[in-house]
Amino acid sequence: MKLQELIDSAVALSDDEVVTFAHSRDVVLPGKAGTMALITLDNGHDHTKPNTFGPKGLASLNTAIDAALARDDIAAIGVTGKPFILAAGADLTGVPKLTDREQALNLGRIGHGVMRKLVDGGKPSFAFVNGVSLGGGLEVALHATYRTVSAAAGVLATPEVFLGLIPGWGGNFLLPNLIGADKAVKVVVENALNQNKMLTGPEAVKFGIGDVLLDSADFLEQSLSWASKVLAGAITVDRPVIDRGEAWDTAVARGKGFADLKVSGAAPAPYRALELIAAAKDNDRDRGFAAEDEALADLIMSEELRSGLYAFDLVNKRAKRPAGAPDKSLARPVTKVGVVGAGLMAGQLALLFVRRLEVPVVLTDLDQERVDRGVGYVHGEIDKLLGKGRIRPDKANQLKALVTGAVDRAVFADADFVIEAVFEELQLKKTIFADLEKIIRPDAILATNTSSLSVTEMAADLERPERVVGFHFFNPVAVLPLLEIIRADRTDDASLATAFAVGRTLKKSCVLVKDAPAFVVNRLLTRFLGEVSAAVDEGTPIPEADKALSALGLPMPPFVLLQLVGLPVALHVAETMNRAYPERFSVSENLAKVVAAGKSSFYLWPEGKPVVDPEVAALVTVGSTPSTPDELRTRVLTALAEEIRIMLDEGVVAEAQDIDLCLLLGAGWPFHLGGVTPYLDRSGIAEKVNGTRFLPKGTASLT
Repeated sequence: MKLQELIDSAVALSDDEVVTFAHSRDVVLPGKAGTMALITLDNGHDHTKPNTFGPKGLASLNTAIDAALARDDIAAIGVTGKPFILAAGADLTGVPKLTDREQALNLGRIGHGVMRKLVDGGKPSFAFVNGVSLGGGLEVALHATYRTVSAAAGVLATPEVFLGLIPGWGGNFLLPNLIGADKAVKVVVENALNQNKMLTGPEAVKFGIGDVLLDSADFLEQSLSWASKVLAGAITVDRPVIDRGEAWDTAVARGKGFADLKVSGAAPAPYRALELIAAAKDNDRDRGFAAEDEALADLIMSEELRSGLYAFDLVNKRAKRPAGAPDKSLARPVTKVGVVGAGLMAGQLALLFVRRLEVPVVLTDLDQERVDRGVGYVHGEIDKLLGKGRIRPDKANQLKALVTGAVDRAVFADADFVIEAVFEELQLKKTIFADLEKIIRPDAILATNTSSLSVTEMAADLERPERVVGFHFFNPVAVLPLLEIIRADRTDDASLATAFAVGRTLKKSCVLVKDAPAFVVNRLLTRFLGEVSAAVDEGTPIPEADKALSALGLPMPPFVLLQLVGLPVALHVAETMNRAYPERFSVSENLAKVVAAGKSSFYLWPEGKPVVDPEVAALVTVGSTPSTPDELRTRVLTALAEEIRIMLDEGVVAEAQDIDLCLLLGAGWPFHLGGVTPYLDRSGIAEKVNGTRFLPKGTASLT
């Protein structure tokens, strides 16, 4: 089919597309360089709804480029975007409508066919990257002959493999041939799998993606002036000679090692991208683009992508509208925050509160030495931000002045929100809350950062239990975006609404959780780790137990996760859950022995590779019935399917989507799994264990 026929067939499937139109106007370039057809991409919305490319948007761009190419009086073509946004890639909302591989194949062909006209049309083309440039947005810029980049642009990337796709409109071929395989692997694979890292404008130019970095204040004017000088020959753009020897292969091999580390072969997208980058060493443009079309079609029709899009929707939509949260209008203002405790977790909380709320934050502890250490930690972290250029000197001074400490809890008398961050011991927390209630105002919030204890029990003896909420952060506090907000039995709507308002201001993704042992993430991870530990106790070697779960592509193996959580903490939570649900949660005697011996890990790490600590091996007593990898994997997934069904029946969260959101944001579970329930549905384990799926067919799957 010809390009226009492909476009027409795709447009028929895009009834609800938010169309990014390509508006073209003539611009007379300075210096008698001629007239440029300047195409501005604009979907008619503000910055909260970035430009995206759907079939209708690509059709509009195609028409604008064709019109410019047909005119003899046009010396060059320019492409830019609405203020601060070029384009945020393909409109993925239409992907679920693609029901066969040929439709998916055509989507790649359309993008390639339209954008390559900037290369093959016979006129010089310029991309003026004025802001957000993701995926297809960056690819349209890569097709241009020349690229200017705004110094203020801070979101440039090809994030596709993070979702389960590849850069499908030229990125895998154009990038390595422009900047070399080493940098292309970093941008396409490593950055995407490393928490979806973005490039700034200066970084993009340093990488060679952009030809020149220009100030943001009059970016378009400067870009047009620069383009006129290029056309007049006053500026020559030199591009580096690309090393097509061993360095290319080495870069691809490094990328594969990185993908193995991140997804353990469980997600196909990064490996397909690496195959395309490897082939770009010898391919011409036609072969490179055709290979991208095939790979894109395969991935669009994969279960992993549908799970990835489901996960993306949870993180970008559901997380912003928490199920069950009270009306925002009930929230009370928070003008001062108190933190009980001055240890590492308390210091992390104080730093987050002062940075996001910019209100006075005061820490207390048992003695002045502890208090000074806690305040010193926060001040030191602010100085680090200043040293990295993340904040200005005046902001650093302001934030440090807001953080103080005291031994006397009377400093909390005028606080609106007080959170405790002390040792996980119920009676200690109850005592602290009882003392605080005598000091703080009647409408002040009392929050607990407990990871597993009952918030209801914590508040049971208080005169005002209705203002107590659970506020469970995940470590490291500054990195992990999840905040489990726990409603105790008597928590009122105003207190809960205030907690959600604070959580939003802290830039956390909040999920409402019923007060149940270990809440969501810790409950599921404890069940997960409990089954793995039990298998080790029965005779499965520790390294084999870790490898058994690698097929899922989880962020880290179970016994490495135990080290990160902290063995004493893991044991404490396991004991808490065992008391609550002894029939499902066991306590590993071997874990208890290792903790009693003061060990912090089951592994030593010579040369960065895990080896079972001989002293730990001597402590561990094992049985004679080891599990095979398949047996252990099935055992773990069966346990998770059972526990999730029980949690949903108990009303711990509103829906299965909230379980998945918690694991994605609080435990780093990969997007290609969609959290956990899509995988349990897809593998058939959910129906085998519970007699039904967690999600309707087609929600996070092809059918």
